[in-house]
Amino acid sequence: MLENPDATPRSLPLHSPTARSTNLRQPGSPDVSDVPAEAPPVLVETRGAVRWITLNRPAALNSFTAAMHAQLMPALDAAAGDAAVRAVVITGAGRGFCAGQDLNDPAMRGDGGQPPDAGLVIERHYRPLVLRLRSMPVPVIAAVNGVAAGAGANFALCCDMVLAARGASFIQAFAKIGLVPDCAGTWLLPRLVGRAQAMALAMTGDKLPAEEAQRIGLIWRCVDDAQLVAEAQALAERLAAMPTAALAQTRRILDDATTMSLDEALATEARVQGRLSQAHDFAEGVAAFFEKRPPKFEDR
Repeated sequence: MLENPDATPRSLPLHSPTARSTNLRQPGSPDVSDVPAEAPPVLVETRGAVRWITLNRPAALNSFTAAMHAQLMPALDAAAGDAAVRAVVITGAGRGFCAGQDLNDPAMRGDGGQPPDAGLVIERHYRPLVLRLRSMPVPVIAAVNGVAAGAGANFALCCDMVLAARGASFIQAFAKIGLVPDCAGTWLLPRLVGRAQAMALAMTGDKLPAEEAQRIGLIWRCVDDAQLVAEAQALAERLAAMPTAALAQTRRILDDATTMSLDEALATEARVQGRLSQAHDFAEGVAAFFEKRPPKFEDR
């Protein structure tokens, strides 16, 4: 959770002259940072086989609200259910990716003057969100354009690959208000960077620049700020052209293997491999290899 009002990341444009969009700016319209307050909190745009989902509360660094969750989950569900979508990119409007939970949101107000129950907010919004991300039938890329703080940082880390602008940063700021990492942070951090780094990030709440996040293995890579959108689209297109069903199973089997014995992992590999080897994409991949041509994968 936790919105970080002190973050000052750089802004990035999100323009595409070939995009098919819903509730989005058309080419030549004002920058997303100028979108009025009544604009939808989540924007959806389709670029070929890639679905872009943009958190759209730029004035609040795209911090989460109940209204945003109410649009974000259906956007992810729609991408999962659309056979034409073979990769998803999630980013933020304006100068931030996501500053975590908006503490001013009505969801964070207790009844009768009592403190809010953050656990209920997690159960209602964040748990379903994380489980949805980790069960997507297509690869999901986080294009982190600015600060990713609290639940916003861990939301990005829940994606399959994190591509960050060089000016972006990651902050586990929970301890600063007496909370523990959420949005799967306790599960993700030690698996990504080990116990020592995870403990330091969670306990200090220090800002971690994108380049350092790449160095310690928290994210996949960072790129120049102006190149983030193009790099994310190129990566998504590359993944979209690959065997989607196999990529989704790769996520699942790698996640599951962290709690398996070696023998259990080997058995799981055999079971999944047996199923995939009976599908179209395996036959197509083998045929394309021998025929020295690009494969055309279809399974999803």
